Amino acid sequence: MTTVTSTIPNHKPTSKLTYPIPLHTSFLLLLFSLLSLPPSLSKTLPPLPLLPIPSSHQLQWQLSDTALFLHFGPNTFTDSEWGSGRAPPSVFNPSSLNAAQWVKIAKDNGFSRVILTAKHHDGFCLWPSDYTNYSVKSSPWRNGGGDVVGELAAAAEREGVQLGIYLSPWDRHESMYGKTLEYNEYYLGQMSELLTRYGVIREVWLDGAKGEGEKDMKYFFDEWFSFIHQLQPQAVIFSDAGPDVRWVGDESGAAATTCWSVFNVSAAKIGDTDTKYSRGGDPFGHDWVPAECDVSIRPGWFWHPSEVPKSAVTLLNIYYKSVGRNCLFLLNVPPNSSGLISDEDVKVLQEFNKLRTSIFSNNLAKNSSISASSTRQGLIDNQFDSMNVLEEGIYSYWAPKENQTGWILYLDFQESVTFNVLQLQEPIQMGQRVFRFHLDALNEKGIWKKVINGTTVGYRRLLLFPPVVSDRLRFVVDGSRADPLISYLGIHLDSVSGLNLSGNSTASYFNESQVPRQITTNHSRIGSM
Repeated sequence: MTTVTSTIPNHKPTSKLTYPIPLHTSFLLLLFSLLSLPPSLSKTLPPLPLLPIPSSHQLQWQLSDTALFLHFGPNTFTDSEWGSGRAPPSVFNPSSLNAAQWVKIAKDNGFSRVILTAKHHDGFCLWPSDYTNYSVKSSPWRNGGGDVVGELAAAAEREGVQLGIYLSPWDRHESMYGKTLEYNEYYLGQMSELLTRYGVIREVWLDGAKGEGEKDMKYFFDEWFSFIHQLQPQAVIFSDAGPDVRWVGDESGAAATTCWSVFNVSAAKIGDTDTKYSRGGDPFGHDWVPAECDVSIRPGWFWHPSEVPKSAVTLLNIYYKSVGRNCLFLLNVPPNSSGLISDEDVKVLQEFNKLRTSIFSNNLAKNSSISASSTRQGLIDNQFDSMNVLEEGIYSYWAPKENQTGWILYLDFQESVTFNVLQLQEPIQMGQRVFRFHLDALNEKGIWKKVINGTTVGYRRLLLFPPVVSDRLRFVVDGSRADPLISYLGIHLDSVSGLNLSGNSTASYFNESQVPRQITTNHSRIGSM
């Protein structure tokens, strides 16, 4: 057998041949490597909610922002506020009642919910109740065949407006009032009629109002609340103490500047709740019970021919103190004795709507380049990016890196902007977190000057201050119960509302929020501390 040995030439080592990888191949390899990562590495995990958090029906209520209250009944015709319950049903006879007009006015002017006084303290029912003759069926209106609640429910359904009802626990007409068991049964009987005849009810409104010297009796609130939730699971229940929505503690439409949706129901009692506690809420509370601010467009709650409505600018001021402080603004607009909302009230509502639109439809921040001190981020997604704060709504938001401090959003403009309103929102479905923040503006010397301080944010916070002109801003969260989450940041110009900045004090106040004393810098007025 012959062995053949091959001889390898004695060449010097040569370089290894390399071939460039095409760009598309590199991209595919990178994409494949990222897709092969476990989901926990490739997708940013969301933060945990901070308890308590709102229920789905509480969220829908909060998204409404504003609602229209309709006080209507015999008081409208007798020029009174608290009826005695002795006015004959014959006084109720509106000549031109048109519930469709009420609903259209609400919808056209930005109110997505209407609440009717189905029964006020006088006990007169605006629907044909089977439990009493003291109702529309005993009146000459529609020849006794009318149903105000029914007409309003039908109109609201046609227009896509949410419906709420007020059923007064205090009844000055019903003889059973004062007999605890019998009257509680009577009340639930009437509540059942309202909650089973008129479709979806979004809010049930009741209070602890009762005149001095009235009969002493106990209301079975726990039974009422369970019954209401059973029949109308999408409804929120309003009272002094919740359980779903609380009274803010006054009838001027103003919440406290620090206003938590967090609350302790156990610390409140219907008819005897500490108003200071109601106005501010409780950062250590265990329940989610946001506040509702009720106020009337006129001095009285019912229509009176001698009264005139508040101005649109006054309503705008109340809007800052209610919606702008994490509350819902419930504005009473009472129909007149003809059964229509008066022309002068309609005009004010239209002007109020135009003012809100002119101010808040233009977010100057959308013209800025926005960045953050840090962002909660995965390898391939940016779902918690700072750009989210320029999108309206609460379901996208900026989240900083976990367990860090120094939470800042920077806004850089190509040219200076003039503004005097800061708008903020938290994604409240994740809980209410922020309890202290401030806004700075950069002056021509490159020094940050403080514009405004604030405390709580919640669903919506609006702060009005002296006009500022700047091309760089920073929003700083100074205190939060957990990592702060911001869903919306708005910079607006309000050319209507005025600030009283007279006097020699170093700080002035609007809406009870501290506004640093004005100084002139960079040909603009910005605050300094």
